Amino acid sequence: MTDFSHMNEQGRAKMVDITDKAMTHRTAIARSSIFVGKKIYHKIVDEAVEKGDVLSVSQVAGIMAAKQTSQIIPMCHPLPLSGVDIQFDWQEAHTGYELVITVEAKTKGSTGVEMEALTAASVTALTIYDMCKAVDKGIVIGQTYLVEKTGGKSGTYRREE
Repeated sequence: MTDFSHMNEQGRAKMVDITDKAMTHRTAIARSSIFVGKKIYHKIVDEAVEKGDVLSVSQVAGIMAAKQTSQIIPMCHPLPLSGVDIQFDWQEAHTGYELVITVEAKTKGSTGVEMEALTAASVTALTIYDMCKAVDKGIVIGQTYLVEKTGGKSGTYRREE
C-alpha cells in the first residue's frame, strides 16, 4: 500500500483516476535552453541552416509534441489542449549564445498541463539540435523545468529563480 497516486493497492503503476476532479482552466509554463557557438547562432538567425528555418520547424515540432504527450509519457492523460505558445529569446553566453525556449500550454480539464509544456520545451530543443548537428555536434541542451502552473486543486505554483 502506498500514498503515491500512481500506484495501485498492489504497489504497481496505474493511471490516476481523475473522474471526480473539477474541470478548471489550467496553464503551465516550462522552459528549456540550448547553447550554441557563434557559427550556429549566425546560421540560425540568418536562416542559413541547410535543413531550413530552425526556429519555425522546432516551434512546430514542440507544438506537435505537446499534442502527443500522452502517447509517449505512459501515465499522462490525453488532454484537449486549448493553446500552446512557444517563444524564443537569445542571450549572449560566455562561449557563444543561449537560446531560451519558453512554452505556455493551456487546457480546461481535470488534470494539469505541466507535462505537455515540459514535453514541448524538450522536443523544441531536441529539434534545434537535430537541425544543427551537422554544423556542430557540441551543442548543449540546458536544464528543462516548470516555471509556473495554475489551476486545479493545488492552485498556483511559481518557481523561485
